[in-house]
Amino acid sequence: MKKVKQFVKSELTGWKKFDIFWILFATAVILGLSLYWKEGALELIMALTGVWCVILTGKGKRSSFLLGTVNSVLYAIVAFSAKYYGEVMLNALYYVPMNVVGWFVWKKHMNDDTGEVIKKRLPIKKGLLVFAGTGLAIAGYGMILARMGGQLPYVDSMSTVVSVVAQVLSIWRLTEQWVLWIIVDVVTVIMWAVDFARGGETVATLAMWSIYLLNAIIMFIRWYRETEKNKAAESTEAAEPAE
Repeated sequence: MKKVKQFVKSELTGWKKFDIFWILFATAVILGLSLYWKEGALELIMALTGVWCVILTGKGKRSSFLLGTVNSVLYAIVAFSAKYYGEVMLNALYYVPMNVVGWFVWKKHMNDDTGEVIKKRLPIKKGLLVFAGTGLAIAGYGMILARMGGQLPYVDSMSTVVSVVAQVLSIWRLTEQWVLWIIVDVVTVIMWAVDFARGGETVATLAMWSIYLLNAIIMFIRWYRETEKNKAAESTEAAEPAE
C-alpha cells in the first residue's frame, strides 16, 4: 500500500497549468466529437486512454504504460475491423508487452524531485543509423502487407515500423522518439481520414491521432529543451574545479 501511495504521489507531482489545460482540452475534444458522431463505447474508451497515454508519456509519467496497455488492446480491435492488419499486429503483439517492459525500465530512472523520468538524447551518428534502418524496414514490411491484401500497405507499413522504433526510443527515454512519433501521427491521421471518407465510423480514432500529432510536437520541444538544460548543467559541473 505504501508503494501505491508513493506512486500516486509521484504521478501527481510536477503538473503545470499548461499540462492540466492540455489534458482537459484533449479529453473535451474526444468526448465532444464522440458524442456528436455517436461513437460506440469501445471507440470512445480507446480514444481517451490513447490521448491520456501520450500526454502522460510526454510528462514522463509511468502511468502512461498502464493506459497504453488498455489502449493497445482496444485499438487492435478497432483496427482489425478497418482491415489495417499492420496496426493490429503492432498493438496486440508489440505494444502490449513493450508497455510492461517500459513500466519496469522507467522505474529505475525516475527523478524523485519532479516525479518524471530522466530524459536523454542520441548522438547524431547513432540517430542517422536508426533512421536509415527504419527506412529499409518500411520497404520490406510494406511488401508483406501488400501480399496480405491490407488497405494502404506501404502507408500502414510506415506507421507500424516507425512506431516500433519510436516505442523502443521511448523506453530508452530518448528525445528522438518524438520526431518519429510526429511521422507516425501524420501518416496515421491520413490513414484514418481515408477510412472516414470511405464511410467508416472512426471519428474518435481520427481525433485521437490528430491530438497525438499536436502532442508529439509539443513534447519534442519540451524534451529537447530539458535535455539541453541537463547538458548545460552537466557541463557546468564538469567545468567547476574540485575543492
